[in-house]
Amino acid sequence: MQSTSPLADAVQSLSTLELAQALAERLAITSNDWHRLKANRQAQAGQQIGAALVFLLKEQPEETLLHLQQATGWLDKSISAPPCPTHGR
Repeated sequence: MQSTSPLADAVQSLSTLELAQALAERLAITSNDWHRLKANRQAQAGQQIGAALVFLLKEQPEETLLHLQQATGWLDKSISAPPCPTHGR
């Protein structure tokens, strides 16, 4: 009998949507990291792709495409970071 690792057991207990949501949370840029990562194209694209995966699994194609387009924009350098959301308040 082959034993599995605790991580493999934990992964098996989650739905695909739950796994995608966990990944999206991990890839999300928090307000504390926004200044540090605002121009990091890989981090920005990853955040958008994580969100797109969640919307895909929730069968929301319009939202999926929106986030994929944002990810593409980060990767092809056609978009840049917006101004800081807390400046000007």
